[in-house]
Amino acid sequence: RFLSSFNSRDGELMDKITKALKSSIETKQKILVDQNLLTIIAQITEEITAALRNNHKILFCGNGGSAADAQHLAAELSGRFYLDREPLFAEALHVNTSYLTAIANDYSFEETYPRLVKAFGQKSDVLIGLPTSGNSKNVVKALETANQLAMITIGFTGETGGQMKNLCKHLINVPSTDTPRIQEAHLTIGHIICELVEDEIFGKKA
Repeated sequence: RFLSSFNSRDGELMDKITKALKSSIETKQKILVDQNLLTIIAQITEEITAALRNNHKILFCGNGGSAADAQHLAAELSGRFYLDREPLFAEALHVNTSYLTAIANDYSFEETYPRLVKAFGQKSDVLIGLPTSGNSKNVVKALETANQLAMITIGFTGETGGQMKNLCKHLINVPSTDTPRIQEAHLTIGHIICELVEDEIFGKKA
């Protein structure tokens, strides 16, 4: 009975699955042929590599799924990507839930990230903000604070860049307005950067 029920809607489900996969591939294909975006990815790799070689920190921030991406990418650097090597200083700013709820309750949610940037950030550290819209207020304020501290500011957004467009030294504005497709591209680009940074600092993988 289950197979009979599934088969009756199999064509519709397969169409939706195919459409989603094609959409994801098309977004990445647009990045692949955009020499400007590829150049920015290379520049970000160089900035992060230089910062880590000079004992600076890499901080990430985002909300919701982008917070998950921030934590994921921080773990790739502080843990390992391909190589068995020393840890690198990378952290996602949302991982202390007691801090987040205290600041959101006592001040406002907008203050959650900028206060931590002010506490942790120093000149030439790197702050990476990952909101798909480019307009998340707590991330925007974190970037403003980072700029005041002469940190290196990097943004991962959708195609417009939002308010972050004028706040970031380097901006990867994925050519899409579809949040899931943007986040998928952010993670792919983030993985590429983590792999390249690891290669640059610790040597090429076998």
